[in-house]
Amino acid sequence: MTMISVPDVPAIELGEQEKAPGKPNRARTIGAVAVGAALVTAVNVTAAVYLYRGVNDLRAMEARLEQLGQFEQRIGARIDTVNNGFQSRFETLDRQLQASFGQINGNLAKLEQGQPVATEAETPRAPEPGFAETTVAEASAFENPAEPDNASPMFKRKVAPPGPNPSYQRIQQADGKVYYKKIN
Repeated sequence: MTMISVPDVPAIELGEQEKAPGKPNRARTIGAVAVGAALVTAVNVTAAVYLYRGVNDLRAMEARLEQLGQFEQRIGARIDTVNNGFQSRFETLDRQLQASFGQINGNLAKLEQGQPVATEAETPRAPEPGFAETTVAEASAFENPAEPDNASPMFKRKVAPPGPNPSYQRIQQADGKVYYKKIN
């Protein structure tokens, strides 16, 4: 190769280039890219760990919510059973009360006709509901039943024959209201 050299201009050698100011070295550039890639990888690994934990927490919450739904169904079934029991008790008490009213009305009719009412044939007392196996909340429902003394003597109603305890079906509407329908 032919070189033209000017004595006033410094010669540039191809093997040993001097670093120009403001230009980064290739090794430094590669190092900076490697450090950046390592940081991005660390952030991605950290995000993956937190995402995995979040997914596991979400699965655990879904399992608990599923158990809550089953618990709600069990509680609803027990409430229905208790409500059916109360309805049966109220129906029994109502039948007994109506029978007592019918007997009182019959005795009043005999008195109005002038016939003596036999005191030996006292009105059979209805058996009291068993409170031994009830809770305080259930017993409070029977604390003050309707008093027959407050009944009008002109009250005449046909007494339904006592039958088996009716069952009730719980019906819940979309607006949240609950109704009970008698099932025979």
